[in-house]
Amino acid sequence: MKKFIVSIDAGTTSNRSILFDINGKPVFSSQKEFTQYFPKSGWVEHDPDEIWRTTLKTLKEVIKKAKRLKGEILTIGITNQRETTVLWDKRTGKPVYKAIVWQDRRTEDFCKKLRKQNKDTAIFNKTGLLIDPYFSGTKIKWIIDNVPKAKQLLNKKQLLFGTIDSYLIWKLTKGKVHATDATNASRTMIYNISSNKWDDSILKLFKIPKYILPIVKDCSDDYGYTHSSLTGKPIPINGVVGDQQSATIGQCCFEPGSLKSTYGTGAFVLLNTGSKKIYSKNRLLTTIGYRINGKTTYAMEGSIFIAGAGVQWLRDRMKFFKKAPETEKIVKTLKDNNGIYLVPAFTGLGAPHWNANSRGVLSGITRDTSPKEIVRAIIEAVAYQTYDLFEAMKHDGLRPKIVKVDGGMVMNNWFSQFLSDIVNVKVLRPKVQETTALGAAFMAGLRIGVYKSLKDISKKWHLDKRFSPKMKNKNRSFLIKGWEKAVERALIN
Repeated sequence: MKKFIVSIDAGTTSNRSILFDINGKPVFSSQKEFTQYFPKSGWVEHDPDEIWRTTLKTLKEVIKKAKRLKGEILTIGITNQRETTVLWDKRTGKPVYKAIVWQDRRTEDFCKKLRKQNKDTAIFNKTGLLIDPYFSGTKIKWIIDNVPKAKQLLNKKQLLFGTIDSYLIWKLTKGKVHATDATNASRTMIYNISSNKWDDSILKLFKIPKYILPIVKDCSDDYGYTHSSLTGKPIPINGVVGDQQSATIGQCCFEPGSLKSTYGTGAFVLLNTGSKKIYSKNRLLTTIGYRINGKTTYAMEGSIFIAGAGVQWLRDRMKFFKKAPETEKIVKTLKDNNGIYLVPAFTGLGAPHWNANSRGVLSGITRDTSPKEIVRAIIEAVAYQTYDLFEAMKHDGLRPKIVKVDGGMVMNNWFSQFLSDIVNVKVLRPKVQETTALGAAFMAGLRIGVYKSLKDISKKWHLDKRFSPKMKNKNRSFLIKGWEKAVERALIN
């Protein structure tokens, strides 16, 4: 009988379930998009019920496929968009409000208040995070303060909080398990990454009661079983990892100094720093890379809010093309960028600027500018933003020589080559592109003994294509100067 591992990949714009064989090869995938809500400028929301429905649909399709292939599903791993916040009724399972997405900026005023109270250093030292609306803690506070139903349930001790992984675990186990893993916890801004516990003093500052929080487990651990009414028979859940850390695991970045960059809705660079917590002096984040058998491996992270989301905006709002893969053809028709730069600060700028008030800037336009230049500008912007992160890492004394890439955008060969040219580093693209989902599958498999060790998992990584820098230094410097001027304009806001 064939043996499979299912990975649930709960993303920012869609949910997928992927059937992997035990060699880490994807066999079948089911994907469903869900609605993006933008009720006010800088606000981004999802419907938790829709997230659950689309997840369950994809999971059921994958289970059906496994049966058709006469295979057995050994375990489930879950990976998810981090920081996105759901609060729900413990008894009914009904959310009290829409999920507030990681991109949402509504809590900037509270963050400003914390900065004025000089809480920056204490929070950074405990959590590895900068005070920013990006993280879950301020979103929890906003829902408690602004949603009457949340206050009522809080008084009855009937309210629960979770990032998307916790919410899905709770739904899949029919309320039996309320848990998260250390990577997701480390993105809440209320979790102490040194003690590996929810931080009492930050909880007090935010007025968040501890009882609403999930239990924090290892990435490779026991998270209960799915309810048989949902999946036919109970299936164990043994792996849970936040999406960027999961991609790091899927890329087998297990050695200190190894680095991956994922280009999905946003773009995220993670550098493994081993058992050492390295605190950036250049506004990068310190986070938990993974925790296995109670042992924590740390990482340094740079977060770009808009990558693939910029391509999605050009497709859905601007109607410049019908399908994202068309962008490669479009950019190839141009000899250069014609001096056009687009800073996609649609929801502020992430690392290393951390400016919540910045908004998008398109500069250098003339009568001659066409949609083609704008398409190229949004693709180029992702490489320039990655360059900014690499520069910040260099200033912290970390100089990556190779970057492993994944995510939808890297299938665009033009982009992957341009990225290598701009960051001036070799770019490696793996054969299995589903590295985010794969990382959670590896963690689930590790727990049940399918894989014996991280070394064993490393053997499953295979190279698809290598991109080496070809651009002359003079040209690189010229393009980067143009980008820096454009960013200055965006930062004025």
